Amino acid sequence: MTKPEVVAAILWLSLTAYAVLAGADFGGGLWDLLAIGPRAADQRQAIAEAMGPVWEANHVWLIFMIVGLFTAFPSTFGILALALYLPLTIAMTGIVLRGAAFAFRGHAQEAVGPLSPWGAIFGAASSITPFFLGTAAAAVVSGSIKVTGGRLASDFTAGWATPYGGLVGAFAVAICAYLAATYLTVETEGTPLEDDFRRRAIAAGLVSGVLGIAGLVLAPAAAPPLAQALFGRGLPLTVLALLNGPLALLAVWRSRPRLARIAVIAQVVFVLWAWAIGQWPYLLPTDVTIQGSAAPESTLSALLVVIAAGMALLLPSLWLLFRVFKARNPAVIL
Repeated sequence: MTKPEVVAAILWLSLTAYAVLAGADFGGGLWDLLAIGPRAADQRQAIAEAMGPVWEANHVWLIFMIVGLFTAFPSTFGILALALYLPLTIAMTGIVLRGAAFAFRGHAQEAVGPLSPWGAIFGAASSITPFFLGTAAAAVVSGSIKVTGGRLASDFTAGWATPYGGLVGAFAVAICAYLAATYLTVETEGTPLEDDFRRRAIAAGLVSGVLGIAGLVLAPAAAPPLAQALFGRGLPLTVLALLNGPLALLAVWRSRPRLARIAVIAQVVFVLWAWAIGQWPYLLPTDVTIQGSAAPESTLSALLVVIAAGMALLLPSLWLLFRVFKARNPAVIL
């Protein structure tokens, strides 16, 4: 692999980490908003305990990806920043609002109990952010972002403000809800709350499955580059995702929370990497390649050195963080 390809693969790994870690945080906010029944307060308590110690740490992967993209592929960063200015601004606003709401709710009053205004903001922002991140992804995979002579040639609504963009956004929200509910079955294993979150995981799994299949069926017409990626080089991982989906749902149904957690994480990984491998070597199909938009080799070499040194510090620090604050919570992540 060339240096630009190595950096691109590392950045995609960071996106994968963000999806399976912060994605569950977003889903936790949604279930906090939708907590119902006689155990609603206990459900919110479980979500708060799971998220409280580590929820900010999960955004490190988003920051890493943004800085890496800006450094290694500056022209692509500029094009995406223009083309996706509106959905990404809404998503970033949602991240800020959900963080502020989570903190203010915890300090202003008890963090659990009846739904409060801050709780409503926390839950709504937790849904808005993955939705608009999903619509932004739809704009990329559909090939709607056009580049001519190194400049953006499409308008600011291309690809994301479409029915297919809405479908992918809804799929992203459902996947986040699926991750969160599955993780929470592990957090609450052996308690009555386990059944509450298991039912939510089943519902989210069914919804995400229907939306995922719909996106796959509609891709040839609505997003030809995505269809070519998933049914071309990415086909083996697409098949694995289709086979793993029912197995993950079965593990949830049979109350095998730890196995279900692994299977649902695998589902997200299969989907993301089927897209990445199928689209390779394009960053923006079919106009911008990894090699063609990369920074000078000296910049990439320096970036790889910084990444190696940074990860040598970051990964043990994150392990220690989870070890210290999540030792009593078996889900480890959320």
